[in-house]
Amino acid sequence: MTVKNYFPANQNALVHVQSGLARKVAAYSDNVMCVEVHFEAGTIAALHSHPHEQITYVISGKFEFQVGEETYVVSAGDSLYKQPDILHGATCLEAGTLLDIFTPHREDFV
Repeated sequence: MTVKNYFPANQNALVHVQSGLARKVAAYSDNVMCVEVHFEAGTIAALHSHPHEQITYVISGKFEFQVGEETYVVSAGDSLYKQPDILHGATCLEAGTLLDIFTPHREDFV
């Protein structure tokens, strides 16, 4: 992969993943990826797992997350860590935006 240092927002498309859920890939390299995720209230991101480490930072809104056996209600300023292969998902309680950081990058997102 050629290293890229600048990712202008207007050149990154908002991709509609499902009803009420869209994402925009921001900066990334082979080792790390930053993704903006937009939710409408009531949207559910189904339980899933993947081999990537993930940190989620709540920019706005309110969410109920299941991470492994635990459930957390989070809002702006809160963050979560998801280790590789842990089952996790979310329900959006109030419309909002998350910032997800993955390592390594999600090949399926680019």
